[in-house]
This record gives sequence, structure tokens and C-alpha cells, in this order.
Amino acid sequence: MTSAQADTEKAPEEGYERGLGSRQVQMIAIGGAIGVGLFLGAGANIAKAGPSLILMYALAGVIIFFIMRALGELLLYRPVSGSFAEYSREFLGPFFGYFTGWTYWLMWVVTGMAELTAAAIYVNYWFPEVPQWVTALVFLLVLFAANLISVKLFGEIEFWFSMVKVTALIGMIVIGLGVLTFGFSSAGDTAAVSNLWAFDGFFPKGIGSSLMTLQGVMFAYLAVELVGVTAGESENPEKTLPKAINTLPWRIALFYVGALTVILCVVEWTEFAEGVSPFVKAFAVIGIPAGAGIVNFVVLTAALSSCNSGMYSTGRMLRTLADNGEAPKVFSRLSSTRTPALGISISVVFMGIGVVLNYIVPEKAFGYVVSVATAAGIWTWLMILISHVRYRRAVDAGRLPASSFPAPGGARCSWVAIVFLLFVTGLIAYDADSRICLYVMAGWAAALGIGWYALRSRNPEATRRRETEFEKIG
Repeated sequence: MTSAQADTEKAPEEGYERGLGSRQVQMIAIGGAIGVGLFLGAGANIAKAGPSLILMYALAGVIIFFIMRALGELLLYRPVSGSFAEYSREFLGPFFGYFTGWTYWLMWVVTGMAELTAAAIYVNYWFPEVPQWVTALVFLLVLFAANLISVKLFGEIEFWFSMVKVTALIGMIVIGLGVLTFGFSSAGDTAAVSNLWAFDGFFPKGIGSSLMTLQGVMFAYLAVELVGVTAGESENPEKTLPKAINTLPWRIALFYVGALTVILCVVEWTEFAEGVSPFVKAFAVIGIPAGAGIVNFVVLTAALSSCNSGMYSTGRMLRTLADNGEAPKVFSRLSSTRTPALGISISVVFMGIGVVLNYIVPEKAFGYVVSVATAAGIWTWLMILISHVRYRRAVDAGRLPASSFPAPGGARCSWVAIVFLLFVTGLIAYDADSRICLYVMAGWAAALGIGWYALRSRNPEATRRRETEFEKIG
């Protein structure tokens, strides 16, 4: 038996509690596709692109499905917690595993900042006198405590957070369809499907402006890959992971394309603006008593759900890095409840920078961290796709066993997704407001490069490629 086969059989990392059941993994997957990027960020994007934003979400959704099927094939080849870094390490070399692991950690730290910022904005709806930074700090500490207790508690909190989001979105779609069909409520007289093109057309600001929203749209999809991080703690990954991934298209069609289509039929797109959730705005226009407040509570749970996921994944990624000698060894320790408590704690300290940003620049905090998180997420997705292409080559050459969950179209769909992500990166570079994230990422890459050279001098074994993983089987 080769080392690759042995790795496949022992796939899960030892020490974790297999505390995530099928219903929790399913809801984590669903919740990962419904975040603050949709609930809050869509308001600014509607103002920029009008109804054509629906098409941008659909286009990006197809690419996300390609990414997730590529990840699914890799996960069923070798299901491990911290999967993206592990696959980058195996198929691209130790440096890429190191870089991807740390960059995914950065992505979730800054995403956590974005979610804390959004949560503080939502609470401001009810309590405008409470400073944003105070609310952000309270939420940070509460979720931190929950993540330290056990993976079961994390899974249960995430299950109910996601349940609230899903139920509310379905309710909004049903109410919106009712307004369109029966004309009730104060929005009944103006609600019409023709609102999708009646105000300067479907592309009111031009196709170029619509394409520029893709960077914000891609941020909305960050976290769909979280299901890969749960692989080491799922009770039955061979069964739950394919099911979670295969249901992604209908989740995107219903919760993104469907919900936005209904909202933009009920309310003219010119009514939406940056900093206001389009869902809250829609319910305010419809005039349902307390409707806007209810939706505001829902979008608050969406933000807290994503922040909760961020704490979960950053701790696991730091442990993966530590196990490979790419982070201080102390991060590999598990607490008595079998959670990577120290890794979670350090990540929360860095998420606290978001609290500081909410104190210093509350009006710009969300935009800053969204752009950095998107750039880090694009890198992670690119590594998944390139690893998948390399894996398929190894399978075709007979060097590695085939996965039980092959991606449709093989590596071709991964190449399409790679080109698309590079195009979005170009859009980010073109946009003066978001370009700053590329400077941040350049600084991050330089810091990681220095860290790699220091690691190579202190622990050369950790930086050496394991060629045995590519031995021919049979």
C-alpha cells in the first residue's frame, strides 16, 4: 500500500470529536450560502447595477458550483479537516499549503470583522445610541465562549442560525409573490414584474457597472467551502458531504436569484442604497407591521452565523498548520472538550481589530474588510481548483485512486472557474476603492514569504515536498 492510499484510509485528523451530524452539516452548507454579503451588501450592489445584479448572482453561482464540485471530488478522495491547505500541500507543494492555510485563516479573520461590523449596524436599527464598537465587542465575546465549549454546541448554534435565515428567506419570497399576485399591501399598486426593466432597462448603469459588482457578489458566496473544513468532524463524510454540495444549485437559485428577483419586482431598484439591507427596505415598503424589525433580526442572525463559522474554521486551520510545522506547535493542542481552543483564542484576538475599526472608522469598516476577505477567498478558491486539476492528472496517469464523487466535466469546469476568478481579480485591480485589498494581500504575501524562509532554516523537514504521495499505485 502506498502512502497516498494510507492517507486516504486514515483521512480524518485524529483527536477531533465527530460531533457534527447530517442535519448540522446540511445546515452549515445552507447557512454558508446565505450571509451578510446578500443581506447587507446587496443594497449597494443593487444601486450600482440595478436588476442586472440578479444575472451576476446567477453567473457567480454557476462558478461557485464548479468550485464546490472540484472540492467535493478532493474531499471524497481524502476527507481531512483543513482540506484546502492539505490539498495545496499535496498537489502544489509545501509552500502553497503553508500560504493557503494562512490566507484562509486571514480570510475568516477579516470576514469575522465584516460580520461583527454588520451585526453592529443591524443592532443600530433598534438602538442608535449604542456605539457600533460596543455591540461588536459583545457579540465577539459571546460567540468566542460558545466555540470553546464543544463542536456540538457550534453545530447546534449554526443549525438554528441557518434555520432562521432559511425560514425567513422562504417567508419573504412567499410574501413577495403574494404582493405580486394579489396586490395586497401598500406596495401592491406598484409591484410588477416589469419593474425589472421599466426603470432604464435591465442594465440601467451599463454592463460594465454590472460586472464591477462581481467582487461584492463573490464576497456574498464566501463560506460555501466551509463544508470542507467540517470533513474531519462529520459523522459520515462520505454520505453527508456529497449531499451538501449537490444541493448547492437550488440553494443559490432560491435564496439568491429567487429572493432578489422577487424583491426587485416588488420594489423599484432605485429605492435601494448602500448600508441598508434590501430585505429590510422591502418589508418597510410593503408595510407589514414590525416586518422590517423581524427581517432586521434575521439578518442579524446571518451576520452572527458567519462570524461563528469564522471562529470555528480559523481554529481548525491553525491546528492544521501547526501539525505540519508551519505554525507554533502549541496550536496543535486540543482542549478537554476536543476543540483547538488556543487557535480560536488567537483568531478572536485578531478579529478584535474589527472592533477597533468600528471605533475609528465605523462608516468605512465594512467596505475595507469585505475587499480583503474577497481577495483572500479568491486565492483559496484558486488553490482548490488548481489542486483539482493536478489531482485529475494524477488519477488519469494512474498515480492516485479515483474519487467516489467525481466532478462533472472533469478538469474542464475547473479551468473555466479559474479564468473567471482571474477576471474578477482584474476587476478588483481596476476599481480604485477595492484596489487597496491587493496592496494588503501583497504585504501579506511578503510577510508569509519571510516566514517561509525563516521556517525553512529552522525546520527544513516541514518545507520539503513529500514525493511519495505521487507514487504509482497498483
